[in-house]
Amino acid sequence: MKGNTISLKTLNESGNIWLQNTLQLLVVQEYGKGSVRNYMQELTLLFKHYNDLQVEDLRQQHIERYLVFIKENHKVGRAKCRSVAQACSFFFKKVMPVDYIVPNNLYPKKQFKLPNIMTEMQVEQLFQAPLHLLERCVLGLLYGCGLRISEVCNLKINDIDSSNKRIKVEQGKGGKDRFTLLPPTLLEQLRQYYVAAGKPKEYLFTSSQTKRALHVRSMQVVVNKAMEKAGFESGRFTAHTLRHSFATHMLNQGNNIHVIKTLLGHSKLETTMIYLHLQHHTQMGIVSPLEKLGDGTSGN
Repeated sequence: MKGNTISLKTLNESGNIWLQNTLQLLVVQEYGKGSVRNYMQELTLLFKHYNDLQVEDLRQQHIERYLVFIKENHKVGRAKCRSVAQACSFFFKKVMPVDYIVPNNLYPKKQFKLPNIMTEMQVEQLFQAPLHLLERCVLGLLYGCGLRISEVCNLKINDIDSSNKRIKVEQGKGGKDRFTLLPPTLLEQLRQYYVAAGKPKEYLFTSSQTKRALHVRSMQVVVNKAMEKAGFESGRFTAHTLRHSFATHMLNQGNNIHVIKTLLGHSKLETTMIYLHLQHHTQMGIVSPLEKLGDGTSGN
């Protein structure tokens, strides 16, 4: 909703005060940078939209009308509405608690969509492409370790536990630390990249311009170029596709779903269970009843 009419409005004094209170609580409770940014952005737009009212006077019907307004006037999708609802839930539960807000009623109906994954053959096609060392390392971390792209960007030299063949993910999504796999072949490639990159001091993937950890957008460019080299059309597969593929292929190989949940850093088993829908049915021993019919019986 960048550049929309709401952002052109000004905040009143009440809006400014409550935004400051919100930011303070988010920082005190150590919310992640992404959550802080999203909550502050959504609440700023909400308070600007109702800048003729004091924040204390907002009611549930105001929130609902706002959601209808941005859907009809700005054609936003479910993800945007959910983001608004999450911000409102935090604000009216923790910052300015009220008894009339029912956050669950504000959430759009959840849609069930299976994630896009690559087949084992497609992954092999990807790694057989003429990739340079950076691309191989990044793709290896996404597919071989199941990392999120932000976790690849923030990978520190000290997070690579060579002796135990594992990677420590510090403060991943939800502020959780975890360990995940480190395939020996990938470890060797990471060592080669470390030397080729001039032995960086802290982050493995560092921007040559800022000397800081490579930005997510820059890392996405790396993945996109690798996909193009492998012959996949633009936008078909992403960095997160490789993480989804890691989980699904691990299940196909018979690995325990609870172990996969831990490797991925999921808080709930239900999140990991979505990959059960993507398993190869033949590897689960599931056979259609049609195959049990004798020759010619299907025509009777």
